[in-house]
Amino acid sequence: MVESLALRSSFMGREREMATSRWGYVTGLVANSILKTWLQYPEKTEYYESVKQFADNNMLEGDSVRVEAHNIDDIAAGKIFFVLYRAEMEKGNVDDAMRYKRCADFLRNKLKYHHRRIDDSQPGAGRWIHKERYPGQLWLDGLYMGPAFYAEWQHYFWEEEGHAANMDSWTDIALQFEVNFQNTWNVEKRLNYHAWASDPHEPNAFWAQKEGPYIGASHEFWGRGVGWYFAALVDVLEWMPAQHPNRPRLEEIARLVADGLAQRQDAASGCWHQLLQYDATKCADGIGDTTDGEIYYNQCENCNYLESSASSMFTYAFLKGIRLKVLDKATFLPVAQKAYQGLIDTFITENEDESLNIIQSCNSAGLGPAGNFPGVGIGMSRTGTANYYLCGGDSFITQNEGKAIGPFIMASLEAELVGIRVK
Repeated sequence: MVESLALRSSFMGREREMATSRWGYVTGLVANSILKTWLQYPEKTEYYESVKQFADNNMLEGDSVRVEAHNIDDIAAGKIFFVLYRAEMEKGNVDDAMRYKRCADFLRNKLKYHHRRIDDSQPGAGRWIHKERYPGQLWLDGLYMGPAFYAEWQHYFWEEEGHAANMDSWTDIALQFEVNFQNTWNVEKRLNYHAWASDPHEPNAFWAQKEGPYIGASHEFWGRGVGWYFAALVDVLEWMPAQHPNRPRLEEIARLVADGLAQRQDAASGCWHQLLQYDATKCADGIGDTTDGEIYYNQCENCNYLESSASSMFTYAFLKGIRLKVLDKATFLPVAQKAYQGLIDTFITENEDESLNIIQSCNSAGLGPAGNFPGVGIGMSRTGTANYYLCGGDSFITQNEGKAIGPFIMASLEAELVGIRVK
């Protein structure tokens, strides 16, 4: 999969060589999966070099990268700098190593000290907003983009600030997960809603529930959104100090998410659907969504489908959680084994030249904002309804997408570490 697809980054149907790709969370996700493969197969030096070139091509003067203000997605690709820093230090290339270290510092400090947080007057105060155009909103996606990077920085470089500051930073990280969980977890369905708005009446939160026990939450349980959250949990727990008082709670949340997902695993395939609370009999209503009584969005009769990026993320998180002893092996290894076999059987196809494809992934999905959303069309069409996730202009089914490629590679590496074999 690395050689078939990952060395060419892929985002929304646009492909180019990894080494010359632009900075972004999708290319960063794929680049990180390539580095993880190199760590497991160090003889594949071309893997490492492709990501090193990607990093070098995107770094600016002052050892930074181009990031949008208050856009948590732009932080995630910085995870590559930790491996690059260690590798170059081991080679004695201190100059490059310190460039990567300074860039990691830049991203961590931008997140910790400068990224906008929910105002003290609002519920969820102190938590990072997803993006500037989504004020007061927490998305499941954001936990993978920001806190998981922040956690790895703390693991490697905490001594620069001392023990007390390190513990405070880990508390900050943990509370991002806690507040998100409190506001997105549906106790009855044992699933997380895609997002939550601290002010559900703010125009950009037109998709939010306006009343009831889950006020502010979106309406559906999107597979990849939960995948980002579950993967972020196990990634953070890999680095979180064992003695930190918030660690038991994060482990509890990871087990709750794992248990809810195990109950939604498709019995026949071992995979998961685009919309987690339904099976394939759930279809869009053919009518669509409207915001003014006349203009309709998301009109089609497409039905729910098994989705490759979410299924890969869940498989990765189950396997890594088992390896880290966060998840009970006896309970969850059968789930993970069935899931990994399901990934191979359901989503992986082979070309005549023996290269691979990964099919049937959701291209993209988001919520709002109000008005126009450049590159996608009319933001108001991102309604968060089942119609949107099955019919939206940006949420169509695609293949060989980076958000499926990276997690499949990482799931495969974890399967090797745990000792899973496919038939």
